[in-house]
Amino acid sequence: MLLNREVLDHPYPLYAHLRRTAPVWHVPGTGIFMVTSYALLEEAAGRVEDFSSHMRSVVYQRRDGTPARLTRGGLLQVLATADPPAHTAHRRAVFPDLVARRMAAMAPEIEQLADQCIDRLLQAGSGDFMASVANPLPIAIVNKLIGFKGGDIRKMLQAAFDSSAVVGGTSTLLQLAICLLRSFVTHRWIAAQLRAASAVGDNILASVSRSVESGALRESEARAILHIMLAAGGESTTSLLGNAVRILADDQALQRQLRAQPELIPNFMEEVLRLESPFRHHLRVATRDTVLGGVAIPAGATVLMFWSAGNRDSAAFENPDEIDLARTRRHMSFGKGIHMCVGAPLARLEGQIVLRRLLARTACIALDPSRAPRWVPSLQVRRHERLPITVTAI
Repeated sequence: MLLNREVLDHPYPLYAHLRRTAPVWHVPGTGIFMVTSYALLEEAAGRVEDFSSHMRSVVYQRRDGTPARLTRGGLLQVLATADPPAHTAHRRAVFPDLVARRMAAMAPEIEQLADQCIDRLLQAGSGDFMASVANPLPIAIVNKLIGFKGGDIRKMLQAAFDSSAVVGGTSTLLQLAICLLRSFVTHRWIAAQLRAASAVGDNILASVSRSVESGALRESEARAILHIMLAAGGESTTSLLGNAVRILADDQALQRQLRAQPELIPNFMEEVLRLESPFRHHLRVATRDTVLGGVAIPAGATVLMFWSAGNRDSAAFENPDEIDLARTRRHMSFGKGIHMCVGAPLARLEGQIVLRRLLARTACIALDPSRAPRWVPSLQVRRHERLPITVTAI
């Protein structure tokens, strides 16, 4: 049931059922538990002694279509998969380059690239928004922010999507092996970039290089941090952009409102994040026998923290399935607690700029009636594989 394509594409009825009947659900025949209520997600995120972020296993799809766990020994844990004190050191190495003030300096470059992507879409009058805008723009920006040299944007995008597929929960063992092999090639390329990097500069590569030189980071940690920054930095914004445009294409009245009141675009983006979380869940592992929501969870169990379910919990949000541009921001789409996403300011900035430029330059955005949108079949990411739209220029 959990990996059924219909459920993956339309998961919210299942989430609502689980919140009502089993907010901590033991997936039958597995060592996997799903957490779906806002209150219990908040509690679990704060219990770092009981629920570690270390990724010791991944979820994959058996031949019969059911989920199972694959234990991966010897994994290096960094950023989102690290616990304190290592997690603190990793954030310190990259956070100065990801604060909102630093992001604001990139706004003109993001706007220029957004206009270039939108130009091509407007000239054609229709096209796949993912291929035209949502896929290439975020990966190009994160490449610039990190400071990689001579990278092929298409290969970097594939590397980001491979990382998502590894933790997506729907891959077969063969598909996992292929993604991991390609990821190894990417990792070697990143290692070469790190060796050639200068510690002088204002990008993430330079910051990480300085941390290696000072002894704050091991070189293996630095390589892994750069890899996860590339993957997560591309994935989250790509998903956010597609989800925002999908919602707008379905609601002409909302389009008109945001064109008339562009100051509401940031509020709209927060509601998109809440309604369609780019990362549906993140993984935790129980460090010892424990209890959550009255459910016994054994040591070593995989706990899937479904932010996307908590974000639609009526106990936390009034009319949770509706857009409310006056809603107070309380969603969990960038995580909760010490593992709040370090790239959240960048994702918000890119999303707001692209939506502002797209709405300012169009009179109408609509779904293409000749080609249906298609979601990526993933338990973790909420990204469009394709999003065919038509656009009418002003």
